[in-house]
Amino acid sequence: MSTVLVETGPDSFAALIAGQVPPGAAALAESDIAPAPVLSMLAELSDRIGQNFAPNAWIIVEDGCLAGLISLVAVPEDRTVRIGYGVAPSYRGRGVASRATGHLLTLMREDSRVDAVLAETAVDNPASQHVLRVNGFAEAGSRTDPEDGDLICWRASTA
Repeated sequence: MSTVLVETGPDSFAALIAGQVPPGAAALAESDIAPAPVLSMLAELSDRIGQNFAPNAWIIVEDGCLAGLISLVAVPEDRTVRIGYGVAPSYRGRGVASRATGHLLTLMREDSRVDAVLAETAVDNPASQHVLRVNGFAEAGSRTDPEDGDLICWRASTA
């Protein structure tokens, strides 16, 4: 299995929203990564974060096929980035998110602007918790989000 991250920008998000193959992938997944409104929100978020930190979003390409997205989900603060990821249902359970998160951690460890990477998972999402654990994230607390409910906070050092 070959999992690669391809830097994503406005053209890639526009292609995804239109249901087209973005630059860097040869084909779309059998199932959508996310609904168009979520992709639009992620495109706007990437644009906003990009004013201070780039690159900040990547498509996950598995054996040439678009399998998911991984990105920063907030403007970095105090040399710390927050990440989020999503994998198309047809690619879940295959280690794609784990490999992509590992690749992103490598990029962040090579970036002198970053000392730590944060992520959050729902308390009832053991698959995503596994992705973070196998990549060296440690539980760093919890919080309740009005939209997402109870969350576990995770942290990985890049040092």
